[in-house]
Amino acid sequence: MKHLALTLIAACAGLAALTAQADTLQNIKSTGAVTMGVRDSSGVLSYTLGKEQYVGFHIELCQRALADIQKQLGLPRLDIRYVPVTSTNRIPLLQNGTIDLECGSTTNNATRKQQVAFAVTTYMEEIRIAVKANSGIQSIGQLSGKKVATTSGTTSVQVLRKHQRAQGVEFQEVFGKDHAESLLNLESGRADAFVMDAQVLAGNIANARNPADYKIVGEVLGVEPIAIMLRKDDPAFKQSIDNSLRGLMKSGEIATIYDKWFMKPIPPTGAVINLPASQATKAAWASPNDKSTEEYTAAR
Repeated sequence: MKHLALTLIAACAGLAALTAQADTLQNIKSTGAVTMGVRDSSGVLSYTLGKEQYVGFHIELCQRALADIQKQLGLPRLDIRYVPVTSTNRIPLLQNGTIDLECGSTTNNATRKQQVAFAVTTYMEEIRIAVKANSGIQSIGQLSGKKVATTSGTTSVQVLRKHQRAQGVEFQEVFGKDHAESLLNLESGRADAFVMDAQVLAGNIANARNPADYKIVGEVLGVEPIAIMLRKDDPAFKQSIDNSLRGLMKSGEIATIYDKWFMKPIPPTGAVINLPASQATKAAWASPNDKSTEEYTAAR
């Protein structure tokens, strides 16, 4: 009986924790704090300046949305805590309540939507290939027999394998724990190419020791909606985040924030990514939605 009682207590505690997590706005109001999942090297969407400083396009959008929530809740102050996450642990850390939202470079797809929710799409990503500038590689077909770097927990190599021009192309995957390590695998020669989101490639190359040593080549392998990731079954929090983002889109301010990060010098080196907003990204701003990759593909 004692064992059963302890089991019931533990189960009730777990249920209470899940219930509390499902009401993020109430948690924020009662604690005056929110925890943002961030990435160390997700291109210009989310990256670190060191000393626990995180910046980027998605981080700024999250900060703007949280500022609106602070006003909505009537809080005199909101403490934003930043927790670095990786491609492999970002979903579990969101689900267990370690973070309240993830502001990195996560693709909204059908599989992930079974586990988490996504805010409206803020960026449409093109999957591309980065290589050494002197490699001679110009297309997918030239990857046959090569080693291709990718970051654990990401979808980019899956997109490459599904591309029609990759049929019959056999390559070996080399996994990095994060995007910085994947670029290091290319730099060191442990990989011949790095397949990833174009802005992640451009951002990491811009901040490399010798940016001119690399170039982005080949076909666009795929287009994916990137969005802020939220816990599932918390519609009030999602609505607050979405309302803020929709406001930025309607006013056109999101384009100004985009240009700040993609078209102008950014810290720490003053590098310029020089990646104008694509027509797909502008279309997502014009008609805000939280469609998955599969829904976008089906609509074509």
